[in-house]
Amino acid sequence: MRVKEILRTATQAWSPAAHHPAYLALGTSAQQLDASFNTTAALEIFEMDFADTSMDMKLRGSLSTTNRFHSLIWVTFDMGVDGSSGRLIGGGENGTLTVYSPDAILSSADDAVIGQSSKHTGPVRALDYNPFQSNLLASGANDSEIYIWDLNNLSNPMTPGTKSQPVEDVCVVAWNKQVQHILASAGPSGRAVVWDLRKNEPIIKISDHSNRMHCSGMLWHPEVATQMILASEDDRQPVIQMWDLRFATSPLKVLENHTRGILSVSWSQADPELLLSSAKDNRILCWNPNTGEVIYELPTVNQWCFDVQWCPRNPALLSAASFDGHISVYTVMGGCLEAQQYSSVDKISGAFDPSDPFGTGQALPPLQVPQPTAAPTIIPPLRTPPKWERRPIGASFTFGGKLVTFDSPRSVQPAPSPQPPRQVHVSQVITEAEFLQRSRELQATLQSGSFISYCHNKISSAPSEAEQDIWRFLLVNFEDEARVKFLRLLGFSKDELEKKISSCLGKKLQPNGHALDVNDLAEKMQTLSAQRADDGSESAAPPTDFFSQIQKEKTPFHIPVSADTDGLISQALLVGNFEGAVDLCLSDGRYAEAILLSISGGEELLKKTQQRYLNKQTNRVSMLISSVVTQNWTDIVQDCELDNWKEALAALLTYANPEEFAPLCDTLGSRLEAGGTEKRCLQACLCYICSGNIHKLVECWSSQRDCTAPLSLEDLVEKVMVLRKSIERLRNSEVTVQSSVLEEKLIHYANILANQGSLETALSYLPQTSQQVHTHIYTRTHTQIAISTYWPLYQKPLPYRFSPSQPVGSPVVFPPSSLSGPVPPLSSAPGGIVPGSLPGSVPMMPTPPAPGFLPAASLPPLPPSSLPGGPMPMYSGPSGPQGAAPPPLGTAPPPTGTVYPPPGVGYPQGGPGAPGAKTYSQSVPPPPTGNLLTSIAGDYTPPAPITAPVMSLSAEGAVPQDRVQVPPGAPQEPSLQVLQQLPAERVEQKEIPAEHMILKSTFDSLVQRCQLAATDPQTKRKLDDASKRIGSLYDKLRDQLLSPSILSGLHEISRCVSARNYQRALELHTQVVSSSNFSEISAFMPVLKVLMTIGNKLGV
Repeated sequence: MRVKEILRTATQAWSPAAHHPAYLALGTSAQQLDASFNTTAALEIFEMDFADTSMDMKLRGSLSTTNRFHSLIWVTFDMGVDGSSGRLIGGGENGTLTVYSPDAILSSADDAVIGQSSKHTGPVRALDYNPFQSNLLASGANDSEIYIWDLNNLSNPMTPGTKSQPVEDVCVVAWNKQVQHILASAGPSGRAVVWDLRKNEPIIKISDHSNRMHCSGMLWHPEVATQMILASEDDRQPVIQMWDLRFATSPLKVLENHTRGILSVSWSQADPELLLSSAKDNRILCWNPNTGEVIYELPTVNQWCFDVQWCPRNPALLSAASFDGHISVYTVMGGCLEAQQYSSVDKISGAFDPSDPFGTGQALPPLQVPQPTAAPTIIPPLRTPPKWERRPIGASFTFGGKLVTFDSPRSVQPAPSPQPPRQVHVSQVITEAEFLQRSRELQATLQSGSFISYCHNKISSAPSEAEQDIWRFLLVNFEDEARVKFLRLLGFSKDELEKKISSCLGKKLQPNGHALDVNDLAEKMQTLSAQRADDGSESAAPPTDFFSQIQKEKTPFHIPVSADTDGLISQALLVGNFEGAVDLCLSDGRYAEAILLSISGGEELLKKTQQRYLNKQTNRVSMLISSVVTQNWTDIVQDCELDNWKEALAALLTYANPEEFAPLCDTLGSRLEAGGTEKRCLQACLCYICSGNIHKLVECWSSQRDCTAPLSLEDLVEKVMVLRKSIERLRNSEVTVQSSVLEEKLIHYANILANQGSLETALSYLPQTSQQVHTHIYTRTHTQIAISTYWPLYQKPLPYRFSPSQPVGSPVVFPPSSLSGPVPPLSSAPGGIVPGSLPGSVPMMPTPPAPGFLPAASLPPLPPSSLPGGPMPMYSGPSGPQGAAPPPLGTAPPPTGTVYPPPGVGYPQGGPGAPGAKTYSQSVPPPPTGNLLTSIAGDYTPPAPITAPVMSLSAEGAVPQDRVQVPPGAPQEPSLQVLQQLPAERVEQKEIPAEHMILKSTFDSLVQRCQLAATDPQTKRKLDDASKRIGSLYDKLRDQLLSPSILSGLHEISRCVSARNYQRALELHTQVVSSSNFSEISAFMPVLKVLMTIGNKLGV
């Protein structure tokens, strides 16, 4: 793209790379005339100012000269000394070599000419300076004249040796870019001579055997010392030849694309893979000399460009001098070019006086010339990025805590040889080592079930007493006699209490726990019996006479029937009026008699008497006694002082039944949490642990602790996971927690795990009901695991070699289910078929569920009474003692090494959160669990990668027009549209293979069950659509278009659906989708997911 333009016919020279700003020096070109036949000559310096958006370049200095220029160069000699800008050297048409000072030209000083020599006898057409010694200059002229000049002294130039024969003009000289004493020259005959200045003689001559090589340009390779190019001006052979002096018998490579002779060439010093050439075909091409292809062509006008040069300061710029009097500056990086048209009409009009151009006294009318609308033009850049745009090194962080780095080691081999592969390193960056270690310990505990030892370790390492109390409460849930141990943690010990009571009563507490020694009593009774035997040995009566010796008469007593209180009480008792007698006793302050009489008067009278008695009591323990008698714990929880929270919780642990325990604990915890202090919130957390309320525990903990930091969040997740596992143990079932706060914390926790490289663990904590998960972390984590696992399958020869510093691709295995314990062997699968062992089977990607957190639609909301409740009461209620709930059929045994103590004597099994005894039955055994991944066959061909995320597909799609389905069970009658589409002859549909009929029967049964149970209109519409779209699966089964791996996965899903294990079925669904060809399964896999999700929600 053209960026600047100067209207000059001149020879050009760029300022050196170290000079700022970039200048372009122009010397009037020899043997060229403009339209005015002007014969003056000048040396001008223009500045490249990109702040100016116009096409014009700013003229910074000008100097009139006596000679026009065949060649012009800007060297770095004395550059930087006293602010010098170097030297400008021009080769004149009369054999004059002149040295100019650019600073003097820029400042319009008189001493612009520093030195001059007329040693040459003809025009000086070739100039070049030594890149190693900037004071050395080579020049070439007629009659094979070549001189080596020292810019410090122009009086005595040297020659590289004797003149080459036959004598000819020297059109180009060039210093070698790697070896300072090697110089090359070339003439029109096409013969190049390489000189060794140490020996002052030519060491090799290169010529084309066709003898049609009219040399117009010669350049040394910027990096390879033995390579050079020669450009031919002959229209019969418009080529660029690349020569290697080590194989000088023929060109190493020939670049052919120009159709007419080449006038100029320029090799970029910033990138050896960029070579410019301009020719008589009005084209400026940019080559890659190593490959020989044209990688860029500049848009030029229909004029020859006799000189092209790269800008040393800005390697993306180049200048081109054309015979039509234009010096154009281009960029190879492309851009948007606003079309600019230079109207020749405006130029002509500007040359005359518009008021009276011909002296007639009349002004010319304005010239009406239609101007076309200029449209912007997009100019593309180079096909490949140039070397200065390529990063030598780079680093980038990516999802999963991976750091991708690359470098470009400098090659010591010649450029045409194969470049060493650029290595890309993928390493795992861990910034939270302690967090990751604690997360691994938690994950290992969740899988092994060793919660008791885990809690003990946490207690020993807790930084505060409050933290120790929380872990002690969590530990009790995994031990027997949980209620008694909770009371001990609260400071209430049964043994200690008995000692205090005995001390208060003045009794000596014996080792048996009572105030009387049994052995002492037995000894005293034996002594008394011996004494009686001695006293009555002579007159002892037979034992049968004992009853006859008892005194038969007793002292008479009086039954009052007077009108006083005693008499009225007696009369009421005589007639059976217990209620009146009780009222009289209460009015007279005889509370003991009132209570005794109310017992005989029935349960209702006893309750009334107790209530009236308790209402009159105002001592400190009356409220507690009232609650114990009436079993009313709401008043205790709601009205007690917060400092007595331990006493209130102890009362709940002792007396509250399971239905009331959880709400009462939550109420007490809410009162403590409302206190607002950190101490009260920690006390509230203990209440929530007793009630098993995970949601409230998370909210309370988060209100006082900053859970955004990784370690703080790890503290919360550890407590939540351990509490959930304790409740699952007591309830023998998974726990569903519907909490937006917990979901947010788990997503944040999973994100931190993923950033530390623990992708599979992060996936296990993601709640699958969150939309954020499916759109961000969930999909990226699955993709990262797939790339890490199946990278070896897709490795092919690439431009960049993958060499991770740490192993990234590790086998993906299923994490154990939250309740399953040890993984059973694969041989336990129904029918003896090992999943994934079929020929050509593909290992499926796991989607482990969040530990203990089921989707919100999986179970109906639990009423408060069914939430994790309190302990069993110390008394046997009407329903009798509670027993232990047997595990469900098919449930895996507890992990090996985990021993749960048996329930204590006299206490029913369970603790806070334990429900009553229930028997779980299951008619169909659950599907096998375990690692479904098997080794990949050696001849396995990986499927095409998934190009769209299946998880984001809508469950409702277009209904195929060529299939019409009716609801299951309804009479099927062909519609008119279907009959019209049928051909004249009968079409027989293929049968589904017998081994796959189980798939159709299972999924059709699922559709029917869901339709019968669905009540929501939206759900019914989804089911109707799904019943139609599931037919695409049956069509593929009939045509046998599914791969063995997909069929194996569908059969596994079918077995899980038959067992009502929808969670496992959805996991297998994700695995099949992640490891299969998207085009092969896109028609039916989204429908299956919708059906299983609805079935899970409806519980069918």
